[in-house]
Amino acid sequence: MHIEKHVSLNLNVRGLGTSATLAINERSKQLQREGKTVYRLGLGQSPFPVPVPVVDALKLHAHEKDYLPAKGLPELREAVAGFHQRKDHVDDQPDNVLIGPGSKELMFLLQLAFYGELVVPSPCWVSYVPQAQIIGRRVRIIHTSFEDNWRVTPRQLEQLCDSENDVYRPRILVLNYPSNPDGGSYTSGELQKIAEIARKYDIILLSDEIYGQLHHKGEHISVARFYPEGTIISSGLSKWCGAGGWRLGTFTIPHNLDWLMETMAAMGSETYTSVSAPIQWAAVRAFKGGIRIERYLWHARRILSALGSSCVETLTAAGVRVHPPDGAFYLFPDFSPLKERLAKRGIHDSVGMCNQLLADTGVAILPGVVFERPAEELTARLAYVDFDGARVLSASETIPLDEPLPETFLATHCGRVLEAMDQIADWLDA
Repeated sequence: MHIEKHVSLNLNVRGLGTSATLAINERSKQLQREGKTVYRLGLGQSPFPVPVPVVDALKLHAHEKDYLPAKGLPELREAVAGFHQRKDHVDDQPDNVLIGPGSKELMFLLQLAFYGELVVPSPCWVSYVPQAQIIGRRVRIIHTSFEDNWRVTPRQLEQLCDSENDVYRPRILVLNYPSNPDGGSYTSGELQKIAEIARKYDIILLSDEIYGQLHHKGEHISVARFYPEGTIISSGLSKWCGAGGWRLGTFTIPHNLDWLMETMAAMGSETYTSVSAPIQWAAVRAFKGGIRIERYLWHARRILSALGSSCVETLTAAGVRVHPPDGAFYLFPDFSPLKERLAKRGIHDSVGMCNQLLADTGVAILPGVVFERPAEELTARLAYVDFDGARVLSASETIPLDEPLPETFLATHCGRVLEAMDQIADWLDA
């Protein structure tokens, strides 16, 4: 019997494509190879270099070649626990920490180990839902709104739990803040109320805080402070440390969920074995911090805050609805006020809008639909990172941190991003 290869594919992965963020990056590169001007605002990769002390630590430990424990290097687990004690004021211990090859892989293992439903507020990062679908888990989407700053409200969460008539249904709720795709965050009061509902319904919170150290005011607050017994903190090196390609993620898991920790570690030992030894040793230096890394972070925050504010100003003047970011390097503009104008040009959904914008201007952004928004909603995500992070960081370091950046700073060092905003504004006005 002749069977086509694709017929035997797992039903959960049939039709699965490349992650949208990686796909737009490859398309942007291809257009550039063809000689076209492209403003690369699609892939959310930190533009800043890895801090020098962390790079030096990697060089120092390049000779490390032995397999490390599946749960991670003991010295690194201790450093990560200390990091969360300092930054999040939670009583984490080294035994709470699990190291993996990127937080994305740890999230996948968590969903594989935990048999329950995944609750995800939208807009959301592009991989939460596909991971659940690959594994075959049920996903419940909570659609947020521009009016609620794209944040899930305690009322929405309670309504979802009540509607299922199953108080103790096993659930994981994903919270991501500062957020990919919109750069927004939660207030202390909002997190306290969400924690109360999570405790009431025994919900596990997956608190994705990968951008926590890029809160523009340095005021990130973890929900684990209010719900330590049910919160898994996800972090890593990719965003605040600029080391996405190093592929190191961390989960901090409370003691009463040690059954999840042990199962995930066992699965890790049977799949990736352990994370690269030199990378783990270098990560010890990153998580221990120190004045040089803190200064690096404050310069990055100042740059991203100023650039985000400038982008919001240009887009708002063009008639777009967009919230100023609290952290990270993303905006999630809503073009719906210009719906009639865009419809006259044959644009009726977010995919068509982003494709036409790229074709007409070279500005590459991602459509809202890949962040689990309705297809007809005219939203998109842009990552304002198309600049030379090393050069901009070096320029910022010549300006005292207690002073604002000069008026000419962004135009001089982040001109491509500002030009991309002008391209969008002109395109909308055409």
